[in-house]
Amino acid sequence: MFAKSYELMERMLKIYIYKEGVRPLVHIGPTIGIYASEGRFIHQLESSKVFVTGDHHKAHLFFMPYSVTNAVRRLYVQNSHDMQPITRFITTYVSEISMKYPYWNQSGGADHFFVSCHDWALATSRGHKELRQNAIKVVCNADAEQDFVVSKDVSLPEITLRAAKPPTKLGGLPIRKRPYLAFFAGQVVGRVRPLLLQHWHNKDPDMKIYEHIPSNVSKKTSYIRHMKMSKYCICPMGHEVNSPRIVEAIYYDCVPVIIADNFMLPFGEVLDWQAFSITLEERNIPQLKRILVSIPETNYTSMQSRLKHVRKHFLWHFRSPVKYDVFHMILHSLWLRRLASL
Repeated sequence: MFAKSYELMERMLKIYIYKEGVRPLVHIGPTIGIYASEGRFIHQLESSKVFVTGDHHKAHLFFMPYSVTNAVRRLYVQNSHDMQPITRFITTYVSEISMKYPYWNQSGGADHFFVSCHDWALATSRGHKELRQNAIKVVCNADAEQDFVVSKDVSLPEITLRAAKPPTKLGGLPIRKRPYLAFFAGQVVGRVRPLLLQHWHNKDPDMKIYEHIPSNVSKKTSYIRHMKMSKYCICPMGHEVNSPRIVEAIYYDCVPVIIADNFMLPFGEVLDWQAFSITLEERNIPQLKRILVSIPETNYTSMQSRLKHVRKHFLWHFRSPVKYDVFHMILHSLWLRRLASL
């Protein structure tokens, strides 16, 4: 079913991109760091000769290529806690294209979309009623308890790119050479991570749970090396439900343990996340080790082996997109949302 749907998308999908707006707020976004998916998508779609059309009659979707991340970087006043400058910019942008062209008004924005990996992406859409309610929001912060509409919006994978090139040395150690049961290291923010550290930091030698990896440990075993040496990688939400650790875990054959209630996982309409990851309710953090050790070895082996097969769906290719990569998977999710709305 997925293969047929994907093939149809490749053959038929056409997207109209609005030319309005000037850089760096529009037509460009971050291509390295934790928000890289935002900029990579904007760049690859604007460079596409396959999916882009200049004829609005042929378009299935209309792309508004503004960058929430760049708007935050340029318009937000540090420590002001005021999103209004960003919200005003986006509201003005949408209002201008809706007045200049008939396309928005023909659907009320239902066939329009924007892409953002910034934590504020959902909040900054609230200044324009139709943008918030009707447009397709392709966001990393896919929180069903906020403004993310499961039936309409698209969950964007948060992928940290540390350089202007794809990650290398993917994969990890064989299962028998992974001495750690579970690993996490990261800032203690949000509602989940303090509980994780409270229950598991320095509590069990099998559970490598840190805020910061101790310097005497990191000299020998880096963050990525820890992932390659662990059976499970703990992926708790931070300030928001999304986490780049999920994709990092997939890269290094470390079964993700996702702790983020109400998080809608990327490409969930075609990927069976239960087949290669664990989703743990936040209230079960105290039972984390018991739950992990109770998983039969055969089940774990199957989950871990499937990571190699799904990895291709979470890779950005820098020269040009590759079949079934993250760029094409995002387009496929958009294609499915558009078909469902017809």
